Amino acid sequence: MDNNTIENGGSKLTLPQTDGPLQESLLQIVLRQRWIILSTVILFLVVAFFYLLKATPIYTSKSRLYVEQTGPKIINEYEGVMTRYSNYLYTQGELLKSTPIVADAVDNAEIKRFKTFADVDNLTAYMKKNLDVSIGRKDDIITVSFDSPYPAEAAQIVNAVVGSYVSYHSTRKRSTASEVLGILQKEKLKRDEELSGKFAEMLEFTRENGVVSFDNKGGNIVFERLTRLSSALTEAELTTLTAKADFEAVKSMANEADKIRQFAAASAGIGVRVSVADKETQLRSELRQAEIELKDVRYHCTEDHPSVQAIHAKIDRIKQELESQAKEFADAYIEVMQLRWITAKERGDELQASFDAQHLAARDLGVKAAEYSVLQSELNRAERICEILDDRIKELNVTEDVGALNISILEVARPADIPSKPQKAKVMAMALALGLMFGGGLALLRDWFDYRLRSSEEISAVLGIPVLGVVPTMLEGRTIAAHGQKIWFGFMSMPGQVFRTVCNPLFSRVSWNRAKAIAPGSPAEGDGKTTPRKQTITARGQKVYLKPKSVVAEAYRTIRTAVFFGAPDGKAKTILITSPAPGDGKSTLVSNLAITMAQAGQRTLIVDADFRRPVQHDIFEIEDNKGLSSVLAGRGTVEEATQPGPVEGLEIMSCGPEVPNPSELLNSDVFGDTLKNLSERYDRIIIDSPPVGPVADSQILAAVCDIVLLVLRAEKSTRRHSQQARDSLLSVGAHLLGAVVNDVSRKRGHYGYYSSYGGYGYYGHYGHDGYYGKRERKTG
Repeated sequence: MDNNTIENGGSKLTLPQTDGPLQESLLQIVLRQRWIILSTVILFLVVAFFYLLKATPIYTSKSRLYVEQTGPKIINEYEGVMTRYSNYLYTQGELLKSTPIVADAVDNAEIKRFKTFADVDNLTAYMKKNLDVSIGRKDDIITVSFDSPYPAEAAQIVNAVVGSYVSYHSTRKRSTASEVLGILQKEKLKRDEELSGKFAEMLEFTRENGVVSFDNKGGNIVFERLTRLSSALTEAELTTLTAKADFEAVKSMANEADKIRQFAAASAGIGVRVSVADKETQLRSELRQAEIELKDVRYHCTEDHPSVQAIHAKIDRIKQELESQAKEFADAYIEVMQLRWITAKERGDELQASFDAQHLAARDLGVKAAEYSVLQSELNRAERICEILDDRIKELNVTEDVGALNISILEVARPADIPSKPQKAKVMAMALALGLMFGGGLALLRDWFDYRLRSSEEISAVLGIPVLGVVPTMLEGRTIAAHGQKIWFGFMSMPGQVFRTVCNPLFSRVSWNRAKAIAPGSPAEGDGKTTPRKQTITARGQKVYLKPKSVVAEAYRTIRTAVFFGAPDGKAKTILITSPAPGDGKSTLVSNLAITMAQAGQRTLIVDADFRRPVQHDIFEIEDNKGLSSVLAGRGTVEEATQPGPVEGLEIMSCGPEVPNPSELLNSDVFGDTLKNLSERYDRIIIDSPPVGPVADSQILAAVCDIVLLVLRAEKSTRRHSQQARDSLLSVGAHLLGAVVNDVSRKRGHYGYYSSYGGYGYYGHYGHDGYYGKRERKTG
């Protein structure tokens, strides 16, 4: 049997593969942990708000410049002689932040006294660090900006830097173009001398080596012969390898003449032929004639007849002669193949010698060709540079402003009216985003470590049993709280520490106590309004009887139907109801389920077998002086221990007097006989037992009952305890019919259909307590 499949009564129950949490949608987790996320977001927003209140406003002043390079182009074909214009703007941007410009700007008595530099020792370093210079991405505008808490000072600092930059370029301006012309003319003389030298070298080389065509297209005979010899040598080497391989193959078959003949026939295309002698042809003809004679003689004579023996001798002689002829053919063919290999090898050697000689000649010619190419390229380069210098000298327009920069101040820095930092919208948006991120992380972390069962799907997946039904929370009265009370109820469901951190500055201690006083489950004093509170044990235990038309009563009827149809007839007379832990609502389920079964016309008995904390006598308000313990101890009969219930067909057997050894009493033969006797008297016997975890009573009872219902409490029962309870029940052979989820909030949507009724107006039609409304009769 599979490790994940165990016996559940008479059927097999498949257990889940893992104890990990059931995968849920992110939206469900967010909705469940919404108060953590909300409180984290509020906390971040509050921190951001106080930061904005405390932060010093920073003002930014800007000045915009247009720097145009008006100097002449000297040689734009060769990079490195002059910086390209695209990089020149970035160079000017770095120049604006350089030490000479900044030091000149701050070397002013008035600027040194600015409040901006109150705690600054090195003004130049501070300015270089905080001064911002940017180049436009879509234009050639340079923007100079500076941040300061004092807007007027920021504007003056920017204007001082721009003024220092303009003065720096004014002092370095060239007066005329004579310097540029002088440089170009000196360079022209130098290039002319270089050109003359290159031409002389070219002429000398031609005289020494003659006029030789080094162009491949010129048909140089040395290179053409080298190419042909290379191709022929390659072909000869391949032929030699093929001939050698054929010779080795034929040589290996020297003793097998027939195979050599077959190889010769298959290799007829290689051009090697050895003619077959006429004698071999004649011998084969004689052999065929002798074989025909032998066939004819065998019709008239036996094998021992002299004629037959003579023909056999003739055939043997002919075959020996044929073998001799085949041996001669094989020897001749081997000799021919060897000769073919030797000839191919000799031809390859001759081609190799010719190729080596031609290669030496081509190599010498290649060196000369390389030298000629270098001389020719240097000569061409010198000629081109001289031509460019001539063109630039002719195009140069001598003006007084040659070499200067045209600097236009498009926008003078002015004091800013609105602070640029901090950006309130950006800070609040970042606080909101960070709050959502941290809040979401905390919510996911908290949900990951929360092992409570939260939905019917999770219960079925984790425990491997169906959910027979869910019972909504039982509250008494209607909620008619004011809007402020609703806000308090929402905050009270938040984690206490987070709530105090966020709300203590906003609410007083009296308000905090007031919030606790009106929280769900506690009566509100002095406001004259009704708030939800838990019902009494009798009201909860007899909900089906006291309010038969409520939503809770319908829930118990749904469970009754699931029990009727979930177990075969006659196989579910004794029903044990237990839970993993105390306080899960099993006793309330026992009493209400028994009432519904009695109302269905079945004679039903409630047996309170919880000797630890019996409550059935409190639910039905009956005496507990005699009960199950009296019957098992022999101090009373079944008739004396049972008492009638509030509905017809229902009887209750309370726990009875306290006993010192409940487990031993339930595990006795007397209890088994008593249960069997009661099964003959009643249609259904519903047994209330202690929780599975603390004591072994439930396991003892589960072993003798027909079916077992496991009660779980919404938002309380955990996976580990529920799985332990399931395993404990199944270990004794109990038939676990399913689970019942108790105390489901009507605002939750994880445990079935009760919350979905709210979406379709269920509670709106039937009220908070679920009373069916009466139809109004039309009056004439």
